[in-house]
Amino acid sequence: MSVFAYTAMGKDGRMTSGTLTCDNRAAALSQIGRQGLLPVKIEEAKDAKAALRKAQAAIPANRVGKVSAKIVESFTRELANLLSGGVPLSRALSLLKREASNPVAKAMWTGIHDSVNGGKSLADALADYPRAFSPVYLAMIRAGEAGGFLDVVLNQIADFRTRESDLKGKVKAAMIYPCLLGFLAVAVVIFLLTFFIPQFKGIFDQFGANLPLLTQIIIYASNLVKHDGIIVAGVIFAIVIAIKRLASTKAGRRRIEMITLTAPLLGKVVSHFALVRFARMLGTLVGAGVPLVSSLKVAREAIGNEVLAETVSHAIEQVQRGEALSKALASCPTLFPPSVVEMVAVAEETARLDKELVRLAGTYEVDLDRQLRMLVSVAEPLMLFMMAGIIGTVVIGMLLPIFNLSDIVH
Repeated sequence: MSVFAYTAMGKDGRMTSGTLTCDNRAAALSQIGRQGLLPVKIEEAKDAKAALRKAQAAIPANRVGKVSAKIVESFTRELANLLSGGVPLSRALSLLKREASNPVAKAMWTGIHDSVNGGKSLADALADYPRAFSPVYLAMIRAGEAGGFLDVVLNQIADFRTRESDLKGKVKAAMIYPCLLGFLAVAVVIFLLTFFIPQFKGIFDQFGANLPLLTQIIIYASNLVKHDGIIVAGVIFAIVIAIKRLASTKAGRRRIEMITLTAPLLGKVVSHFALVRFARMLGTLVGAGVPLVSSLKVAREAIGNEVLAETVSHAIEQVQRGEALSKALASCPTLFPPSVVEMVAVAEETARLDKELVRLAGTYEVDLDRQLRMLVSVAEPLMLFMMAGIIGTVVIGMLLPIFNLSDIVH
């Protein structure tokens, strides 16, 4: 008698793994067939546990690079289409790995396929690649697998990621011009300090008189940048690194988020962006049949702001105690304005919560686009004013001694 480890697929497309003790390979295949399973992989081994682990092994995540969000979105939508067409999960993953043109994506899809064939759930297989699949993504997949509507959830994830990508694209596009103005302002100031001001400094040194305080400060800054520019750049770099490290800690990230939320205009844009993500995710999950408390927990992770997510945590606790969702959300006025709370209350009464949440997300997305345009329209003149102020200060500081030239000469 020999021990065989096998991986097989059931009639429902689910993969299963196990071990058999049979006389030979043919007998093992026959026994698997009698169980109503389709053999995918079978091998003989003296150590049954070792053979089973080998059959279930997937490509380690550290051997696979990172794929772009666009590739993940395409994978999600194609997998959803295949499952909606009745293709079993293992076969759908096999098709996707064969059709992948990106070598990194091909390796990743192969690892996911092998993990599923080894008996893992799709969510657990995807969890081996955290750089490609976020916790929110995995939570939605688990909900879809548990409820038997994986294809529906995958389609909704793809739609959500498309809208999310469009929204982030608008934010980035809105910030291009202000960032360009900021970069131009820095370049002009460096040019003035390193080339323009030293020309005047030689003239002022010939007079040997005391210069105005503003002129002295500008000349000192010019000397500092010209002769110790590397040190200045090093200090700036160190400050940037320190801010990044502060932002990587929980306390530092919360402090930065609090400052951002209290900033004029910017705070409202950030809170509306979080509201759009939360409402769309919650509406998507509730519409897919996921229980409300589970949907709230997943949608909380989609907010992307720990300060706002913490307020939602209190609302979840209230819902778990039996309170209405609208009443629970009313305790988070920073994220949920009274008008939103009222619309959620009406949606609960009419059993249209999922549709209303998705509609709210769309409405606030349009409003967010308007706010972004307003923010940019304010940022542009503000940046121009700052540029004019800095350059004007430098020019005036260098012209002040010339205005008093007669006094300096005497």
